Amino acid sequence: MRFLVHVKGPTDPGPGERMQMLDRAQRVFGETDVDSADIVRIDVPGRGASEDGDGTLRPELEPAVPTLQSGSLFGGKQGLLLVDAQGIRAAEAAILSDLLETADRGAVQVVVVTGGAIPSAMTKAIKTHGEVISVAKIRDREAADWLASEARNRNVTLKGDAAAALMETYGADLAALDKALDQLSMSSGAITGSSIRTTFKNRPDEPMWRVGDAISEGDVGTALRRLADFLTHGHPLVLLAYLENDVRRRALAAAAPDIETFAEWANTRPDAYPTKKTWQARGRVSDTELRRALDAFVRADYTLKTAPEAVHRVMLERLVVALCRWYSHRG
Repeated sequence: MRFLVHVKGPTDPGPGERMQMLDRAQRVFGETDVDSADIVRIDVPGRGASEDGDGTLRPELEPAVPTLQSGSLFGGKQGLLLVDAQGIRAAEAAILSDLLETADRGAVQVVVVTGGAIPSAMTKAIKTHGEVISVAKIRDREAADWLASEARNRNVTLKGDAAAALMETYGADLAALDKALDQLSMSSGAITGSSIRTTFKNRPDEPMWRVGDAISEGDVGTALRRLADFLTHGHPLVLLAYLENDVRRRALAAAAPDIETFAEWANTRPDAYPTKKTWQARGRVSDTELRRALDAFVRADYTLKTAPEAVHRVMLERLVVALCRWYSHRG
């Protein structure tokens, strides 16, 4: 394994994907004989979440310098873990890439964990000196398979719709499902869907694309449930912006003569998964339905910004139902 490893997760990873990304990073350190006590972890702050220091590097990233320059003080291999490295600024990436060029590759193991695009200097350093480990989005089927396997391993018998109830409660959040199984393994009596719904009251904290996927499939029930889950943790305007961006991309794809033109208009790459996904669905929604959707978003945005909060959820539910109908040719 090379001294520089990029654990590349999906954009806007959910808790389950994030857990897998961090677990994979820890496995890299284990496979390269880096003791946990010798790992310097840096959580790169997001935009606006850090105070600027005196130098080019923000204070949170400064510990990376001595780690890359000198390695371990005790002769062993030092680990450097950069979490959320998509938040690294271009100037910071230039400094870090220079340090990676001169680092003692036998004395340090670097793992970069990202959930989005990183500056070109870091991309170049990884391409030249590193390797990439990809962590894909966790779909419901994959999470359900993991749940069934882990339940067997812990001798937890999930009867009837118990597994479905756990998935409704926690979604694809493997970390939360793991804790729930720990709790269930110590319980007595039958574990059923009813008992799970009585015991666990929280709603899953999942990324917005799950709402969008349910809408694209025209699955009204799932879309409304995922909308309720999102509103437990997120802000309506954030979801509205995501869904509006999706319909605008659909409109661009419908107007573009080819995928390369669409990618240029949408400021993305032709080979990017979201680009290909939108392009492949370009014939499923008519121009009339796209215009209806765009008009609905204008009205929804006005309502969210001017109407009492009590009507926000009802308005979003009506919008989601309408989008499901328009996107699945039931308009």
